[in-house]
Amino acid sequence: MSVAIAKPPIFREYGYMSAESMKPILSHIDANGQASMVDVSGKASTRREATASAVVRLKPEVLKALLSDELKKKDALATARVAGIAAAKRTSEWIPLCHPLPLDWVSIAFSTPEDGQLRIACTARTTSRTGVEMEALTGVTAAALTIYDMAKAGDRGICIGPVQLEAKTGGQSGAYLRADEDESSDD
Repeated sequence: MSVAIAKPPIFREYGYMSAESMKPILSHIDANGQASMVDVSGKASTRREATASAVVRLKPEVLKALLSDELKKKDALATARVAGIAAAKRTSEWIPLCHPLPLDWVSIAFSTPEDGQLRIACTARTTSRTGVEMEALTGVTAAALTIYDMAKAGDRGICIGPVQLEAKTGGQSGAYLRADEDESSDD
């Protein structure tokens, strides 16, 4: 007995293939509209790097306590750094269609661009057949969530976001660098 599976609305409205390139619009969806892991076996291993960022907004006095190790849970930044690196290494366990990658390097950095804001950046690097964007995004998200956990006693209203890809290099699609908001806005 054959069961017909309805294609999701995106396939009915836009089709599976892009008219310009005859390539799939969504890389993790097969011709039948089913979730599918991308086959990277034909790609060459190249050096790839990605950086993602997150902003954590919290009360200025809580941020000050966090930066000076005066929180009840002590060294929040070291804990968040380790959490971010550990999460990046385990991205394929969190994101089901992600390839497990041999990471060559992961870095978590912190800065305070504005009062009441902590900016976190995660950079991941590999020599592999697929990119490390998801590893950088997972790492920075885990670091931000750890900051929330470490500082929530002082501020339950902590806000995380945006979380975004800042840059990537390597691979067939080439380099990407997020444009500054001022440069990309239309006046």
